[in-house]
Amino acid sequence: MKKFIEKLHFITHDIHQHSHIEQAKIACSAGAKWIQYRCLTKNDEELLEDINAIAAICDDWGATLIVTDHIHLNGEADIQGFHIEDMDADFVKLREQLGEAVTIGGSSNTLEGLIRLAKEGADYAGFGPFYTTTTKPNNAPLLGVEGYEQAMKALKAQEINLPVLAVGGITLSDIDPLMLTGIFGIAVSAAINQAEDMRTAYSEFYDKIM
Repeated sequence: MKKFIEKLHFITHDIHQHSHIEQAKIACSAGAKWIQYRCLTKNDEELLEDINAIAAICDDWGATLIVTDHIHLNGEADIQGFHIEDMDADFVKLREQLGEAVTIGGSSNTLEGLIRLAKEGADYAGFGPFYTTTTKPNNAPLLGVEGYEQAMKALKAQEINLPVLAVGGITLSDIDPLMLTGIFGIAVSAAINQAEDMRTAYSEFYDKIM
């Protein structure tokens, strides 16, 4: 089942400036159509409190809500999909567990990982890190623009059609050269939610990508 995948994924994060709910509300009011709730610090009750509030916001604005990991919460709230950060996760089993209607995305640091995600039925992939980021610590080599160019050429040569989103320390000035590599889109957190004016920052990213 082919899913709708937005070209700009906004990822919430634990920051002191704004709660996850506030981040989602500001992003949606700026036009966000894809919110990825990424919180690995709360218990299930607290997670569901956030998720239900963000789901209502997404419903009001017509945005897709994706939750990072926490697949045990499937069916407990109005969640459209999950992003799995475990790069060894079995996506065939995940699909069997979650069903065809649920959007499932995965993370990869390598071309081989992208190929595996495509073969196992992931709906999209977050590929990085592009650059140094403190949002999600990652010891993998930085890809840079050249890394995306090589990966996209290799996928095309193998006729693999997987929406790939660049992630990791991406700023506004990086978007044009990244999109020219053939990637599908961008996933962003810090450059938007830690900006002085978050709404303006989101709008600038959206205008660049779209």
